[in-house]
Amino acid sequence: MSASVEELKAIESPAVVDARGVSCPGPILAAKKQISGVVVGNVMEILATDSGTLKDIPAWCRKMGHDFLGSFEEAGAIHLFLRKAK
Repeated sequence: MSASVEELKAIESPAVVDARGVSCPGPILAAKKQISGVVVGNVMEILATDSGTLKDIPAWCRKMGHDFLGSFEEAGAIHLFLRKAK
């Protein structure tokens, strides 16, 4: 289930991982490190510039059981959203 760009932009994410300027596997490692501090049911936003993150984060979400909500690109950064499931 992927949210629209408008829905994603409206999300007030309490957890933001800024992995801009970091190449793979940096963004996924940063997300793994920060997900433990996210409350189940809350959304985490990942900011990245590495296009590989568009494949890596959804795959990691499937593996870990989190809900990948979608992504959009804006101002040279990729914004990816996931909901912590467990």
